[in-house]
Amino acid sequence: MTLVLGRALKILYSHTMQRIGELAAFGTAVSWTLCAIFFERGIKHIGVLAVNFFKVVIAFILLIAAAALFRGMPLPLDAPRNAWVYLSLSGIVGFVITDSFLFSAYDTVGPRITMLFTSLSPAMTAGIAWLFLGETIGQRGLLGMALVIAGILMAVFGRLTGPENFPLEKSPLEKFPLGKSPSEISRISKEDKRGYVFAIIATLGQSIGIILTKIGVEGYDAVSGTQIRVFTAIIGFGLVSLFLNGGKNITKALKDPAGLKHTSIGAIFGPFLGVTLSLFAVQRVSAGVASTLIGLSPVLIIVPELLVFRKKIRPLEISGAVVAVAGTTIFFI
Repeated sequence: MTLVLGRALKILYSHTMQRIGELAAFGTAVSWTLCAIFFERGIKHIGVLAVNFFKVVIAFILLIAAAALFRGMPLPLDAPRNAWVYLSLSGIVGFVITDSFLFSAYDTVGPRITMLFTSLSPAMTAGIAWLFLGETIGQRGLLGMALVIAGILMAVFGRLTGPENFPLEKSPLEKFPLGKSPSEISRISKEDKRGYVFAIIATLGQSIGIILTKIGVEGYDAVSGTQIRVFTAIIGFGLVSLFLNGGKNITKALKDPAGLKHTSIGAIFGPFLGVTLSLFAVQRVSAGVASTLIGLSPVLIIVPELLVFRKKIRPLEISGAVVAVAGTTIFFI
């Protein structure tokens, strides 16, 4: 009887932990969605570089508290040399370079489209791992990549063929505004082209950063490993700011409470809460389930953009987001 009860409690505990892990993964997706929205608003006030700098400073402070609570060691003083080397490189690539382009994409084409491009990150990561680590992709992975690319193309095309470009109330001869031809209307603007390029570079940098992090954090605590990445990013963003304009953009941002407020909220949801929940999820559910739920951000962000910010989102853009997320799901199942 005791044995049966013990097994039942063990199954119940395992089932509960799995559900908690799934909720943590979904919470991660919500956190990334909210941090993207707040960072975009912060950028409008204080600029890309200042948001990036204060984001990692705030995240580092929160990570110190987390490390002290869970490890009893607020700073990663026990990190081996290998961890410092690879995680520092990951901090430069994954934060300083990647987030500079990522936030520029937020400011140019918006977080929703940018997040669609970052859906390519698992595919790019798999490709890099295949080239340098000998990991295999498989036919299912290739199918997932194809769907993600198709979803991105659908969303981009949806931005070019929206109802404001082709009003339904007008006749076929009148539907091209200001005498423009269909080719002129469907042409991608220079600003959007820049945004797409920024998003692709950010996605590639994110993938390289993941590989470097995977090598550096092996056998070491994940929270303390994140501290190393964030600490390196603080130095990197500070040096970039000093090189560009003597650090004036950072000091100027201190006089903008609204920009700092949005940045602080984004830092709580993103580098701190999002990272913590993702680590919690990966520990309790399979990587495939966790990655699938976390990858819902491009779809989740549609809700606040429609209901809160009243942005016009075309059906083809929504369909593209769903297809891209489906591709990510297939890639990890």
